[in-house]
Amino acid sequence: MQKAAVALICFTLFAANPASNAMQQESDLIAPAQVFVDQLSKGNFDSAVATFDDTMKAVSPPAKLKAVWDALVKQAGGFKARMGVRTERAGQYRFVFVLCQFENESLEIKLVYDSIGRIAGIGFVPSYKAPSYARPEAFTETDVHVGSGEWVLPGTLTVPKGTGPVPALVLVHGSGANDRNESIGPLHPFQDIAWGLATHGVAVLRYDKRTKVYQQKLASFKGSFSVKEETIDDALAAVELLRHTPEIDPKRIFVLGHSLGGMVGPRIAAQDPRLAGLIILAGNTRGLEQLMLAQFDYLISLGGPQAEATKTSFEKIKEQLAKLHDPNTPSTQVIVGAPLTYWKDMDAYNPGEVAASLKMPILVLQGERDYQVTLSDFAGWKKSLGGHSNVKFKTYPKLNHVLMEGEGKSTPDEYAIPGNVAAYVIDDIARWVKSGSMS
Repeated sequence: MQKAAVALICFTLFAANPASNAMQQESDLIAPAQVFVDQLSKGNFDSAVATFDDTMKAVSPPAKLKAVWDALVKQAGGFKARMGVRTERAGQYRFVFVLCQFENESLEIKLVYDSIGRIAGIGFVPSYKAPSYARPEAFTETDVHVGSGEWVLPGTLTVPKGTGPVPALVLVHGSGANDRNESIGPLHPFQDIAWGLATHGVAVLRYDKRTKVYQQKLASFKGSFSVKEETIDDALAAVELLRHTPEIDPKRIFVLGHSLGGMVGPRIAAQDPRLAGLIILAGNTRGLEQLMLAQFDYLISLGGPQAEATKTSFEKIKEQLAKLHDPNTPSTQVIVGAPLTYWKDMDAYNPGEVAASLKMPILVLQGERDYQVTLSDFAGWKKSLGGHSNVKFKTYPKLNHVLMEGEGKSTPDEYAIPGNVAAYVIDDIARWVKSGSMS
């Protein structure tokens, strides 16, 4: 489970808590982390939540934490024992990884602690299981750096073996402080896409997002901040890196944006008309405020033991969103994890209108079970682009927001179950990149 919870598309750009001089050392957090895991294993969710920071308490009350734990146990089997512990540091945050053995597999429970020892995030991290369609012997991976100067980002370039130059994609993340794999619990959709496409002869560049690498720096940022600084500038820098990579065909470089990355994909493409094409993967056309409210409505409609807690969180979110419409709200005010300047910039952007101005090939893909970005958003793309000969559309009946299969209504619990991006999505993207067709 990510810091802002996988149940919603999150807009957390900055660190949730200010830095403190009372910084705890990693070693001081080992014992509390072990106690927390013991509380989970014994079903003491009220006690576990008491150690959360305010944001985590809002998005992961006891009922929701129990639902996530129950889904994990259903997949991994019953909890057996704690086996070991390790720690890491990143700016004001301290990470404790508790290795645990379950009946079916072992995994690490990742706990993110803020500067005063409260839990600011949780993750369940099993070993990554490569999709069956990926053949690691067919490609190589190289560490690279995207951009330069104060915002340089670490990344991975996956290149097919054999003769080149080859076509290539830049992967652009959804909202939140994503890593290069766009990891959500045990799911690594960007790694699936990179390995799957490289197996098909298409190179892929993925990188850690600026809001992940520079979270502490951005927490103290006092100037204006928009999706340009969060996403667009780095995507354009990644494209330039590919253009200067010998194995890559500079005339066949594409951008694939997922979720928020899909929404702003047209803005990226408009700034670089030399791109060979744009792929919009579960990209929203509705505004962020409307999208967030719709997601909460959906989660509440699911009912269950966590519905009341979700309603409480919803009311708190609505209180924050109301500041967007208050003329007295200062431009630097952080609202649901993003400054007012960010929200105003996005409100002024019409993704369908910008996409309609593009001459390059565009591919729009959407999972029909996606409750985060829905068929309403897909309809928005079709309304703007339906008559354009350079655009192709496709939906997938069984797929959720991360393009993984399921049945019935999609729920947040799905994100705790290991899986991979569906093979037919990889096949469709590869065919379109190489031939302009998915058939």
